[in-house]
Amino acid sequence: MNVQRIPPPAGHPWPPRVAVGSLNPTKVNAAARVLAHLAPGSAVQGVAVASGVRDQPLGWAETTCGAVVRATRAREALSAPYGIGLEGGVLLTKRAGWLMGVAAVAAPSGLWQARGGTIQLPPIMVERVRAGEELGPVVDDLTGLTEAKAGMGAIGWLTGGLVLREDSWVDTLARALAPLVHPEWYRAGLSRPNA
Repeated sequence: MNVQRIPPPAGHPWPPRVAVGSLNPTKVNAAARVLAHLAPGSAVQGVAVASGVRDQPLGWAETTCGAVVRATRAREALSAPYGIGLEGGVLLTKRAGWLMGVAAVAAPSGLWQARGGTIQLPPIMVERVRAGEELGPVVDDLTGLTEAKAGMGAIGWLTGGLVLREDSWVDTLARALAPLVHPEWYRAGLSRPNA
């Protein structure tokens, strides 16, 4: 199956520099891959910032907060026009746990967000996260991987390498950037773009 890539609208004002609120290579590389397609002239730079949430965010609200704080703080730290925050979290229910992620983009036009895909975690991982452990070290301990969150991630291990952590972040960030790819569709009060 051939997939046609649609270039962003001509003349889109992409910034010369984009800050990513992390030094984790899976997050910085994901942002670089997305921007290489959307804004080939933009430089992507990671910066260490605090997320403002626990090391293991739980639920959509806390995970979203972490992504937003990372995006905002990265933008401020590097005085960049755009800041990107990528935050992984775990959603716990009574009987299961789900790995998920949120991307946030702080831009002059506003704050944009997207949720990534989820994957159900094995019960042993859920039990340990419920007990207060961070998922990354749990994955390393149970699988024998080293620094999984800087490599294939839990999602890579669980899918047999079919979906890697960096690829998952590419997908989530691309979704969050939709309002910047097509700003004419996201202006409030329009019945159709360019009206």
